[in-house]
Amino acid sequence: MTIDELKHLKESEHKIEFKRAQTQFNYNNDRKSVIGYIVALANEGGGMLVLGVKENKNGLHAITGSSAWEGKEGKLTEDIYRDLQIRVQTEVLFDGTNRVLIIHIPSRPVGKTLKFKDVPLMRVGEDLLPMSDEQLLKILQEQEPDFSATICSHLSPTDLDEAAISKLKEAYSKKQDNQRFLTLSNEQALSDLGLIIGNEITYAALILLGKKEIIKKFLPQSSIYLEYRNTLTQINFDNRQIFTEPYYLTIEKLWDSINQRNGKVPVQQGPYIFDIPFFNKEVIREAINNAIAHRDYRKTSEVVIKQFPNEMHIINPGGFPLGVNLTNLLTVNSTPRNRLLSDIMAKTGVVERSGQGIDKIYYQTITESKPEPDYSKSDNYQVELRLSAVVEDKAFALFIHQIQQERKDSEKLSVQDVIALNRIRKGETQSPFDPIILRKLEKQGLIEKHGKTKGSYYVLSRAYYEFTDEKGKYSKTTDWDERQAFYIILHHLQKFENAKMTDFIDLFEGRLTRKQVRYIVDKLIEKKDLKREGEGKGTIYSVGENYIKTMSILSKAIDIGIKQMKDKGEL
Repeated sequence: MTIDELKHLKESEHKIEFKRAQTQFNYNNDRKSVIGYIVALANEGGGMLVLGVKENKNGLHAITGSSAWEGKEGKLTEDIYRDLQIRVQTEVLFDGTNRVLIIHIPSRPVGKTLKFKDVPLMRVGEDLLPMSDEQLLKILQEQEPDFSATICSHLSPTDLDEAAISKLKEAYSKKQDNQRFLTLSNEQALSDLGLIIGNEITYAALILLGKKEIIKKFLPQSSIYLEYRNTLTQINFDNRQIFTEPYYLTIEKLWDSINQRNGKVPVQQGPYIFDIPFFNKEVIREAINNAIAHRDYRKTSEVVIKQFPNEMHIINPGGFPLGVNLTNLLTVNSTPRNRLLSDIMAKTGVVERSGQGIDKIYYQTITESKPEPDYSKSDNYQVELRLSAVVEDKAFALFIHQIQQERKDSEKLSVQDVIALNRIRKGETQSPFDPIILRKLEKQGLIEKHGKTKGSYYVLSRAYYEFTDEKGKYSKTTDWDERQAFYIILHHLQKFENAKMTDFIDLFEGRLTRKQVRYIVDKLIEKKDLKREGEGKGTIYSVGENYIKTMSILSKAIDIGIKQMKDKGEL
């Protein structure tokens, strides 16, 4: 987004709201506030709230500038997430000295509205008004039925485990800082949480609190299988444990079993000394908890955890919830399949709220410099998460650790930040990087932009290579020019006459990214040192006319020089 583009946008057409907000803007005191507009725009499918611009109905908008939340943009996004459980992104633009703050707002979750003080808002002209009953009903009909809130026929509170109920009450009291909850009777506590209705229990209560024998009889698919294999190719397991107790009594036992075969990688540089476990407790527990909270209990399959020496696979029945897929895992605001179950697990601190769990899994994994969590084996019938124990780059883990240690909470790197840094480190130029994230990281001096226009690419900054004591690698990454590259390409063309782009990429593997190679080849074509023929996959490259001409002139010059030297008797 540029200032010029912003000036031409229209509120009605582009789901955007302009506000002057020269010094400040109301956060949540009334409907016409940051929170109010975010609620309305999210309910409309997403949009932008722009501070520092005066809307002009008859022409270009006027840039007034705004100092609202200046230097506190990160704190603003955190507050919004705390209050609405929705991820926004902030972007700062300048028109001269005038600062413009853009808040990019995603769409509401599928089947759910956002609310301002319990009121679902939408924009109507210049006003923010409650949604109609018809609109609300239409949105609610998007949701899947909540299996976990369904009543278990013929079961009563006497079918619940006393020890599990005690665990729930303790966890809820601690998470909510509510000591009074411990004094409530079991029936009252569970009724207040919606787990029992009258003298009947819900499936959420059965899964979390049910007696072992009752669970086995009425919901055997809620069991969890933990299997250990020595190799990834092994079909039969070396060891299997089956957990059939209520989940509040299973959580710790399950991790203890996994941790028996856990190891660690020591990391040390200067004052920074720590161990990276093969399997991070927070990551594994969050992944398993998500599997329990979001699986489809109507399917008769169990959650299966496959542990290997350097890898773990967590498989739960049922595909992703409505609106969630492989491409939007980290950005979409989803509605849980088992809403009551998820709500209770969040209120007791077992899982994170609304998407934060996935964030934690990615963040912890990448900051330990392990391969990104892999959901690629998932389909419409099951979700499969693969986690690697292999630490790819200790130096990167140390670098991120140092940054986070030195920064205030409001300035720490987000999960999106570390994902971008990691992918840039690995040279994954084809990744769909968010330009807002890139600009922020560049401004912070963590990445550098090289090249121009379509040929531009990013690398980790000089500061990273200085920290890791790999200055030579930095030079190798950034100091290439067309001449240097051309000599290597020419050597290849002298052998084979022509080449494809894949040949050039292979020539520079480990030294230049694909995007860097393409940029250099385009520059050489522009200078006519290379010639391009054909289209698409049939494109071939050969020596260009400029190089041929230069070599012809050089050859003639050499011939003349030799003749002159012979005439003088010097040869």
